[in-house]
Amino acid sequence: MTDLAIRTDGLTKRFRAQTAVDGIDLAVPSGSVFGFLGPNGSGKTTTIRMLLGLVGATAGSAQVLGTDMPRGLDRVLPRVGALVEGPAFAPFLSGAANLARFDAADRHAAPATRRARVAAALDRVGLSHAARKKAGAYSLGMKQRLGLANALLMPRDLLVLDEPTNGLDPQGTREVRSLIRSFAADGTTVFVSSHLLAEVEQLCTHVGVMSAGRLVAQGTLDDLRRSGRSSIEVLTPDPDRAGAVLAGLGLVPDDAGADPTPGADRPAEHAAGGDDAIVTAPLGDDPPAPEALVAALVADGVRVRGFEVRRTSLEQRFVELTGEGFDVVA
Repeated sequence: MTDLAIRTDGLTKRFRAQTAVDGIDLAVPSGSVFGFLGPNGSGKTTTIRMLLGLVGATAGSAQVLGTDMPRGLDRVLPRVGALVEGPAFAPFLSGAANLARFDAADRHAAPATRRARVAAALDRVGLSHAARKKAGAYSLGMKQRLGLANALLMPRDLLVLDEPTNGLDPQGTREVRSLIRSFAADGTTVFVSSHLLAEVEQLCTHVGVMSAGRLVAQGTLDDLRRSGRSSIEVLTPDPDRAGAVLAGLGLVPDDAGADPTPGADRPAEHAAGGDDAIVTAPLGDDPPAPEALVAALVADGVRVRGFEVRRTSLEQRFVELTGEGFDVVA
């Protein structure tokens, strides 16, 4: 089994009659960028708080970096950097002074190297120019980056980031994404909690999907997409013949001969109508190559005017799993 940076077994948290996290079994591979995905209120932050020992679990167990939590809190936390529920800094202190203050509270941090480490962390997140500026005058994006700098004051094996691009403009979002990629390139496992589809698709190698406190899916991004429904669409004036050819190849059409829908997400010349129709067929586990399908259609006299493989997107798979919508706007 792949080494796991985070593992939970039946992890559960109840608040009186409400079950916020319901028996989840997380498996976060070491060295991955793991997207912890789900709408607001799905139990992501509560899970993170249990993993970091900030709240106790009602049932189940959790291991972080191979150590039982919260029993091994003193051994694990020095190896973990975290940004949870947004950064909070003293507004009257400079960015550098805020970091020095947090570092001084860490009994594992050496005072003799504090100034150098603060400077290096600020440089890593692109805030050297604002080191002496009061944190109260920082933009939201600068505060997010200062929070990341705080997580990097000491060498970390695991970074836990809760909504790291929350409230950022597009430029700030790109900067934070670039930073996270650089952390992963250095060998750090990054656990990113987010409700933003673009966040996860652009950053992560693995994903877990939460819904109403339950972990409804996890694995690599490709595995999650492949577990959904993919299909082909053929635009042709010969729908009956096309349907017969596809059926002969083991791809049974959904509705051969359906009229193209004007304004659908297809090239304009394909959706124009006329005598053309769209034949749709689901792809199985081991379908023929797209070029082989087109060649078979043409060889049988089918006039192919459009051909598309429609693969399940992460958003579609999320809706299939949870029945919920998704905030896709950063």
